[in-house]
Amino acid sequence: MSFKTLDQIGDVRGKVVLVRVDLNLPMQDGAVTDDTRVQAAKPTILELADKGAKVLLLAHFGRPKGERVSTQSLSMVIGAVEQVLGREVMFVSEIAGPVVQQVVGILPEGGIACLENTRFWKGEEKNDPELVKAIAANADIYVNDAFSAAHRAHATTEGLAHVLPAYAGRSMQAELEALGKALGEPERPVAAVVGGAKVSSKLDVLKHLVGKVDHLIIGGGMANTFLAARGVDVGKSLCEHDLAPTAEAILDAADASGCTVHLPYDVVVSKEFAANPPSLRTCNVHEVAADEMILDVGPAATEALADVLKVCRTLVWNGPMGAFETPPFDTATVALARTAAALTREGSLVSVAGGGDTVAALSHAGVAGDFSYVSTAGGAFLEWMEGRVLPGVAALEG
Repeated sequence: MSFKTLDQIGDVRGKVVLVRVDLNLPMQDGAVTDDTRVQAAKPTILELADKGAKVLLLAHFGRPKGERVSTQSLSMVIGAVEQVLGREVMFVSEIAGPVVQQVVGILPEGGIACLENTRFWKGEEKNDPELVKAIAANADIYVNDAFSAAHRAHATTEGLAHVLPAYAGRSMQAELEALGKALGEPERPVAAVVGGAKVSSKLDVLKHLVGKVDHLIIGGGMANTFLAARGVDVGKSLCEHDLAPTAEAILDAADASGCTVHLPYDVVVSKEFAANPPSLRTCNVHEVAADEMILDVGPAATEALADVLKVCRTLVWNGPMGAFETPPFDTATVALARTAAALTREGSLVSVAGGGDTVAALSHAGVAGDFSYVSTAGGAFLEWMEGRVLPGVAALEG
């Protein structure tokens, strides 16, 4: 796809630029606990401000459902935003109308203001044309730098792109370019690692990927459903037995499209789900006892999967290989992640990962910084992996 970036935006001095960012930040006891999303938006905000634009930040915070909720006001995060940017940020209690008009009048060139939580207005999630028109009335340009909200067709994520000159911010640009390299026109062979607890949560992802990749590596609890579909007794393991026919259909589709599906042939099992349990053992998948549960991929299968990655040129990763939060069931995830990171550092692999559990798993393995790109977007990343059109991205095309 083609989209305009800040490289095409032209002279913005004195112009009012609406920048949609993600300020839905985690909080504890009234303080921001993770400013990653502000760090992601920082390059775009400062680039525009340094070029003399009057920057108005748009963002949502929580789920206030069209009502003003004091604990979900963006005034709560202004301090964290100022700290990351190293600039003063004016807070505005409205997103449209005369108050914003007055702010635009007094805001100096290069000044930054943050408008109130867009979800305080019912028209935001309804993509109400009247609200879009009212917000746009005080601005000259729209920049979307919130890929994490791009799967929502809301007023500030999609609507504004149709009524103002629209551009992708630097974070959005980096995300789209990375995703394009991963599944748009990737260098082959392509591998996808898909893990997590349930097949049901990633059915569309799996169906889409078998037609796109050369190797599909399935781990986590969802691998148990595929093993069961192939006649393996998985004991007490987490398994969606009712989805066995669906798993079979996905395996058949993979065969038809020339995609090799990799399931574990040795596994780490235990009679209880606890850290370093006494009943811990490694066995062949056909030797799982009725009172045991599969909690990680075994060492032989992990080594074989590492060999698969070594012959690939592109990797997309979503979800852990085992119950990585509880040792030692993090072993396969950590080992495979470190293999992918090493190949990326060598320049032989383009690696793109995303999703909440995935980011946590890669950070746990100490390699999040070594992948080509790690997306912090949850729902938007998953919908992209499903092959869906993301409204906020489609609106920037052209």
